[in-house]
Amino acid sequence: MAASSAGGFTTPFLSIKLQSLHDDVSFLRLHCRSFELSATGELRRHRRFFSGIGNGEDEKVGERVQRLGGCCCSSDSVVPKKRREQWRRFDPKKDSSIARRVRSQALPSLPFTSPTVRFHSKPRCTPRNPGPQSRDTPPKRDTGIANEKDWGINLVNENLNEAGINEDGSTWYRESGDELGENGYRCRWTRMGGQSQDGTSEWKETWWEKSDWTGYKELGVEKSGRNAEGDSWWETWQEMLHQDEWSNIARIERSAQKQAKSGSENAGWYEKWWEKYDAKGWTEKGAHKYGRLNEQSWWEKWGEHYDGRGSVLKWTDKWAETELGTKWGDKWEEKFFAGIGSRQGETWHVSPSGERWSRTWGEEHFGNGKVHKYGKSTTGESWDIVVVEETYYEADPHYGWADVVGDSTQLLSIEPQERPPGVYPNPPPPPPPIDDASDLSPSS
Repeated sequence: MAASSAGGFTTPFLSIKLQSLHDDVSFLRLHCRSFELSATGELRRHRRFFSGIGNGEDEKVGERVQRLGGCCCSSDSVVPKKRREQWRRFDPKKDSSIARRVRSQALPSLPFTSPTVRFHSKPRCTPRNPGPQSRDTPPKRDTGIANEKDWGINLVNENLNEAGINEDGSTWYRESGDELGENGYRCRWTRMGGQSQDGTSEWKETWWEKSDWTGYKELGVEKSGRNAEGDSWWETWQEMLHQDEWSNIARIERSAQKQAKSGSENAGWYEKWWEKYDAKGWTEKGAHKYGRLNEQSWWEKWGEHYDGRGSVLKWTDKWAETELGTKWGDKWEEKFFAGIGSRQGETWHVSPSGERWSRTWGEEHFGNGKVHKYGKSTTGESWDIVVVEETYYEADPHYGWADVVGDSTQLLSIEPQERPPGVYPNPPPPPPPIDDASDLSPSS
């Protein structure tokens, strides 16, 4: 959502980026060229439609300036004292050559005429009680899990409960608190939001940090919004540090959920991402995605698992369908350890009449430079050969424990309550799962 001055709301279509559905669908259809798809004219019409969505989404959004209350500075304070003293000591009549030289250096030659610069006599300054800066922008697709520094979480050390009205009539509020509980539990939070004058546009955002005496720490954000066109969105981000219940090894987990819906058509998307790391190199990553644009829907799931000792498992499953009954998809899986492993996959298609086509394939890597490749299709294709080929796979994640520790400085710096002498924490409960996304449709 673009922002106008003084916290107003001007909202083009939310940044759903549904035109990338064309990319999601195209990768699947490339594997099915040998099969003549039904309803090709209908799909072609939608591809032209997808390419036109999202134009202008990359326009830069100007910063909001919240002006509330009186000015906090005087005109005399605009110029630093030391600088004013220097200017008083400079006499242009006595040092005209210096003045000319300084002027020539300060004004570079330009290939066009410079406009006349007018200075305002009234100084510009920061209001005493500015409202929160509106963060009423929807999430973007396929951006994964952001680092904590990208959120700019800044929790205050005092309880706030304030509200105000901007120059354009839009309103805002901000409140914060500090909650304490058993086992040294502490939760610091800040909640803020705003609304346009007519109530058609709205945004909300909550920050929090949690800790207890077991060493558990958590940092999180939740935001939501809607605009005058009926578009709505929701996003949450979370990272946590805890000790594994069985191995007592430190673990950091990060997750993000995002969704957006169009108010003018049957379109929307949902994504859930998660990452888990421990100090021994064990790593797990994955994502579940769902999207819809009018007559077409698509899904995607993928995962990666590294045991920290050289074993790796990766898999992907993508599929799509139309309301006419056409369905198609692609999936694959690979397992490797010490240069030995396998890959296998399938590409498939179902026509509106129920006719099914598929092609399956597989590879066996023996670790000696030889690879067994095999496959077949429902149209009679088949192959079974052994070739001399180098085996390549990633035994370690490109982003691991050392990386996530370096990007989690705010999480690690959370200070828990001071524990009294002789008081010991209760065993921590296991953290809630963050990779259960069986329902991939956007929540209402």
